[in-house]
Amino acid sequence: MIVPPPHSIAISPVGASDTELLIQVGKEISRIFGYQTEIIPLLKDVDFALDPSRNQYHSTLILGELASLAPHAIKVVAIVQVDLFIPILTHIFGEAQLGGKACIISIYRLREGLSSLSNPEFYHKRVVKEAIHELGHTFRLRHCRDQSCIMHYCRTVKDVDRRSDQFCRYCKVLLEDEMKRLNRNWGSRNPAI
Repeated sequence: MIVPPPHSIAISPVGASDTELLIQVGKEISRIFGYQTEIIPLLKDVDFALDPSRNQYHSTLILGELASLAPHAIKVVAIVQVDLFIPILTHIFGEAQLGGKACIISIYRLREGLSSLSNPEFYHKRVVKEAIHELGHTFRLRHCRDQSCIMHYCRTVKDVDRRSDQFCRYCKVLLEDEMKRLNRNWGSRNPAI
């Protein structure tokens, strides 16, 4: 049996995956959050979340399933290729459990306006930004008013492109406080770590 690293963030691709993209996402998550990452497919598919009337996938249903599948990880981010929605919006790039364990991003609309093959670096940057943004929510960060902050809400891929890949000073302090609290709590539940 493989023993997962303590305090890791699981990156869970669903469906066919771009290994280079997953490695890049993992490196940036480790750089920003300071945790090890592991790539581990947790869901075979997300067909259970398909809404046939919209031909989209309800992300909240996926989050509930995802959170229960990685008990060893401190956080988990799923990367899917399908179009996501929540009932009050036409589409979303991702969703997270605020202060929870799981988040999800979709690459479906992040390809908009470019071919991932012709400009992989630009495409990877979009995906990384969304992964970090959604993980930020799992660390209790809300949307930020600072348009350059990675926690700023984006409606379009052009917004994603304009947004920085860094936290503003305010969000960085909130993140550091939450990470300290989380590490204290995680350590008290797992004294062998």
